[in-house]
Amino acid sequence: MGLDATDIEILRLLQQDATYTNKQLSFKLNKSVATIHERIRRLKEQGYIKKIVAILDRKKVDRSLIAFSHVFLKEHTAETLGAFEQQVAKFTEVMECFQMTGAYDFILRIATCDMDAYHLFLRNKLATLPNVSTVQSFFVLSETKSDTAYPL
Repeated sequence: MGLDATDIEILRLLQQDATYTNKQLSFKLNKSVATIHERIRRLKEQGYIKKIVAILDRKKVDRSLIAFSHVFLKEHTAETLGAFEQQVAKFTEVMECFQMTGAYDFILRIATCDMDAYHLFLRNKLATLPNVSTVQSFFVLSETKSDTAYPL
């Protein structure tokens, strides 16, 4: 990975709480504030840190219905696959889009406020995209684990 022990500890700590200041990190890691600042800058430049975000409670922001939708396309050329990705990335309901191997071409994680909103999304957005053949959706009943931190 090209990371030393200090880099890895910085990444671990920021994954736990990205609000740590450079001063707090320097205290925890027994390094100078300038060293921490420079390392975080380098980790961002090298792409280890893509962005720093706040993770919201989906129920409190009225996105309590989560669907995983498997999408099969009619054609599989580079152009049609790319066009689908570009179009679906514009939908605010789509939280994640993965191109997959297996029976379906893509899996989408979709967040809406309720089943009616999902139905409108499916009918008026996803199903209207050219080249979409089949959409099979699965709805989350409960969430046992939702982690954003990668083990390092």
